[in-house]
Amino acid sequence: MGKQPVLTFVTAGELAQWTKLRHWGLGNLAMPGSWLAGKLVIPGGKAIAAVWGGLSAVAIQGGRPRPVTGTWVAACCRAYRLPLATFDLKGLQGLRRVPQVGLLEA
Repeated sequence: MGKQPVLTFVTAGELAQWTKLRHWGLGNLAMPGSWLAGKLVIPGGKAIAAVWGGLSAVAIQGGRPRPVTGTWVAACCRAYRLPLATFDLKGLQGLRRVPQVGLLEA
């Protein structure tokens, strides 16, 4: 209790993409915006881009490139020192070894 979920700009973008790919009608297209209105969304920026570059480079150098969108989400969480809740534990597995990226199984 007392904990609030925070979304990333990446997650908000994926939600927008999802509604377009599924050809939602005009009435339903407003629903994601209404749902996001009450949520905190981490914006992108130079600091997060720098963290993403570092995480991505470590994964590539380790021979295990990670999914781009998942790495962006991890960069947002690391920059704000927030745990990352995900269903994609396999895709982000290599990030468990990166300091300040705490993965929570959702």
